[in-house]
Amino acid sequence: MPEIVAVLAEIADQMARESERGRVASYIPQLARVDPKKFGIAVVTAEGAVHVAGDAEEPFSIQSISKVFTLTLALGRVGDTLWRRVGREPSGNAFNSIAQLERENGVPRNPFINAGAIVVTDVVLSGHPPKEALGDIVQFMRFLAGNEEIVVDKAVAQSETATGYRNVALANYMKAFGNIENPPEMTLGVYFHQCAIAMSCRDLAHAGRFLAEDGHHPATRRRVVSRERARRINALMLMCGHYDGSGDFAFKVGIPGKSGVGGGILGIVPGEASICVWSPGLNATGNSHLGSLALERLTKAMGWSVFGA
Repeated sequence: MPEIVAVLAEIADQMARESERGRVASYIPQLARVDPKKFGIAVVTAEGAVHVAGDAEEPFSIQSISKVFTLTLALGRVGDTLWRRVGREPSGNAFNSIAQLERENGVPRNPFINAGAIVVTDVVLSGHPPKEALGDIVQFMRFLAGNEEIVVDKAVAQSETATGYRNVALANYMKAFGNIENPPEMTLGVYFHQCAIAMSCRDLAHAGRFLAEDGHHPATRRRVVSRERARRINALMLMCGHYDGSGDFAFKVGIPGKSGVGGGILGIVPGEASICVWSPGLNATGNSHLGSLALERLTKAMGWSVFGA
């Protein structure tokens, strides 16, 4: 196996020289201000070794990567009854599509498109004040990442709240079908704020390690989820983690991954490593352009794939 330090350094150098970097998520004004030249990558191996390159220490808005962790919390609270309210199939549509939701009577196709993630947040919220529910999410991220400094970027949260009309429509539409239990504005408030959590590549690579290690917390060896649940979350990430670009990501990269429109991608190599890459420019399906390319080159160089080396 090649030396990962050299591989990451080479990838970071290649990404710095790429002329096509995608486009930042301008529909969220605060994200439109992020420098598209940024690129960071972090890998935490099964042995606990940490390797970083580029802007891996700079916090960024994790956006939809948060959905992996709220899904974990929701499953911990209601178990498999969650699947009565959200499906487990790839969407094949844009992450904020309302047309598919109409055809399927208010039941989102999977927990990683926006409608599905709003249902998951509604589950996390139920029985708790919004501030407490959001606090649980942030504290969970701090615990997994081993960083008590992780916070919500309030400017991003306000920007999303002010412009998130499609998400408002999705939540109200599902409320009409009885698939949102709390007042939509409360559920959306938590949802917008969870997406605005700011973390670095290093933070997220640490936070994802339990999915690479059969559900165990790597530092304490405490079990976060069962081995079976970790496997199933990884399966959903592989099939649905990149919206209507999920098939292409699986084809080229070959590992479970979850993207966010802040430009981050969390990648899991079961039994081997947890990875986070960040580059804010997005491709046509809303996934990090350079992040996807970097992960493709990393997994190829290291022989990492759930489909075999």
